[in-house]
Amino acid sequence: MQISSVNDVKIYNLSHGKSLPEWLSDRKKRQLQKKDVDIQRRIELIQDFEMPTVCTSIKVSRDGQFILATGTYKPRIRCYDTYQLSLKFERCLDSEVVAFDVLSDDYSKLVFLHCDRYVEFHSQHGHYYKTRIPKFGRDFSYHYPSCDLYFVGTSSEVFRLNLEQGRFLNSLQTDAVENNVCDINPVHHLFATGTSEGRVECWDPRVRNRVGMLDCALSSLTEGTEVQGLPSISSLKFNGSLTMAVGTSTGQVLLYDLRSSQPLLVKDHFYNLPIKSLNFHDPLDLVVSADSKIIKIWNKDNGKVFSSIQPQTNINDVCIYPKSGMLFTANEDPKMNTFYIPALGPAPRWCSFLDNLTEELEESPESTVYDDYKFVTRKDLENLGLSHLVGSSLLRAYMHGFFMDIRLYHKVKSMANPFAYEEYRKDKIRQKIEESRTQRVQVKKLPKVNKELALKLMEEGDDEAELASRKKKGKALPSILGDDRFKLMFENPDYQVDEQSEEFRLLNPIVSKVGQKRKKKLRLLAQQAAASQQAAEDEEEPEGRASSEEESSDDDKSWVEEVREQRRLLRQEDRDRRRQERKEADRNTVLLKREQNGEKTSDMAESKKTSQPQFYQIKAGEEFRSFNDMARKQKLQKASLEDRLKLEEQSGTSNVSDTAVGSKQLTFTLKKSEQQRKQQQAEREHHQERKKLRRSAGHLSSGRGRGWGGGRGRGGEEEEEAGTEEGGLGRSQGLGSEWTAEAFLAKSSSKNLFVLL
Repeated sequence: MQISSVNDVKIYNLSHGKSLPEWLSDRKKRQLQKKDVDIQRRIELIQDFEMPTVCTSIKVSRDGQFILATGTYKPRIRCYDTYQLSLKFERCLDSEVVAFDVLSDDYSKLVFLHCDRYVEFHSQHGHYYKTRIPKFGRDFSYHYPSCDLYFVGTSSEVFRLNLEQGRFLNSLQTDAVENNVCDINPVHHLFATGTSEGRVECWDPRVRNRVGMLDCALSSLTEGTEVQGLPSISSLKFNGSLTMAVGTSTGQVLLYDLRSSQPLLVKDHFYNLPIKSLNFHDPLDLVVSADSKIIKIWNKDNGKVFSSIQPQTNINDVCIYPKSGMLFTANEDPKMNTFYIPALGPAPRWCSFLDNLTEELEESPESTVYDDYKFVTRKDLENLGLSHLVGSSLLRAYMHGFFMDIRLYHKVKSMANPFAYEEYRKDKIRQKIEESRTQRVQVKKLPKVNKELALKLMEEGDDEAELASRKKKGKALPSILGDDRFKLMFENPDYQVDEQSEEFRLLNPIVSKVGQKRKKKLRLLAQQAAASQQAAEDEEEPEGRASSEEESSDDDKSWVEEVREQRRLLRQEDRDRRRQERKEADRNTVLLKREQNGEKTSDMAESKKTSQPQFYQIKAGEEFRSFNDMARKQKLQKASLEDRLKLEEQSGTSNVSDTAVGSKQLTFTLKKSEQQRKQQQAEREHHQERKKLRRSAGHLSSGRGRGWGGGRGRGGEEEEEAGTEEGGLGRSQGLGSEWTAEAFLAKSSSKNLFVLL
């Protein structure tokens, strides 16, 4: 559902949103409704309220229960039951429908005028009868008292078909070449037809004579109206016994009183498109007129616009549901739009829940227009002293700043700067004085910021003006100095160009040569300004001399040489800066060593010797032991990165350079899974259990053989190695009582030995 407000009138588009294709299955549609937010928010008032391709016309039965619509392709009619909110039936036809009408209170009697001159009658069960008229028809009307159908089309005659007798009657002969539309007054049954010449002819069905004629083509031409051709009548509608609305092909709507030949009111749509539909809304005395682009709702007494609706697709027909604020439109689109305007009337009885829905939406309106708010940036908040309000309800974050209430802004502004009015008054006085000085003789004055850039722009402007004066049709382009969009560039010191920066020197290779000329001119202008301030009226201003350097133009070679020279100077400055930094670093390290060691001049020689690098020669076949520090290196390799960095920082060997991309440290720990933690816990418990069962055998000694040790001097590890070399348990018969099989297994398992008992 889409909500729009035109002229403070809320309009609810109930058909807004995506339409699902017919070939999708119900399961697929349900899946899309779960995923797509737009489909979830859509209100499907009547199920399948659409056509395969295009809807041409739409009507509501007199009892209000059925909505009938015709469309293509294939040509068909669809009937929707409002009580069931679904499609009641669908009938395909042989050809496209030009116009149709409902003759009964419900859908049981229908008449269709086809594009191939056929007139088809349908009853409740379906097709009933089919006949043909002599000429191609464009519109028809039904006269209830006599049961006559009046057909108008590409002929000067109006054909009459009597449904009671079942035969054609004498035609009505008009003065027109073609008749486009027709209508019958519901009160006194006056028949009116609109012609292609812009006239309306009125006939009395009782005597079959013409009783009047209106020339609407001339009446539609108001003052200031541009007409491409002769306006023809494109729509016609009666209201009550005396009011008639006429729509022309040029986009004007004329309201007539049948007692007068002049229109009461002429309403122009200003689209130059034919008026396709006219309807009256009696409770509010409104007229609903529509062309292919827009639907306009306006007062029939004074023509004041009440509201308007502009769908996304072209309009073919408009129908108002009786005694309600609901409109149906037939469009050049598969979907038929449904608009609900609460200001026109309540919702129909079969969809009364719309009133509650719209009331809830109006109770909680969303603020979309910030007319009463002031946009401020963070810098503005700091100047006003309101930085502490960030995050509160008083500030609404938006883009690069905040919206705040305009009343609060003015109040804080007056408190923060109580002399703002005096400054504003002085500023206005200064502006008035400057405006009065514009009539005097102007002296070139340079701005306070970017003087050289302003002088360059002045020179370029003078050159362009001189070049344009030489050409007859040439015009000088406007200067940047006279453009208000760039005035801050010459007023705000933040925009000052830094001529010593590397970028400026590389992008402006000839700045050194041109700068000398501009400096001379700056001095001349400064002298002129000083002379003008001294108010010497008769004193002539000094003029600058044109030097040969200004007339000469630099060639490409000089430009390339200047670029190379600038790059060479930049590299030289970089090398000098690095050399100076190294000297400073060496001086700081020497002073630091002096403070730490507390040595005097006698130790300076030794410090110089130690500071110098020492060289060592590795002989062939020797392994590099990292200066007898192999154990420490191996220990560092086993340690974590964090521990190594800490050791290097303590020892002073780490050198971290403070650069834009370095000097950053990231510490992270891999998260172990639950299974890994359980496995590690089980291993720890297993090792603890083995340690409890294991008993030392180092106190055992024997003199028999190699594997029994040489006394208590041999440790348990040597005994174990000796025992395994001689065969393990092959000599266990001489062991003491403490050397049991269980202890031996515990001892063997620690060295991953497999023992068979």
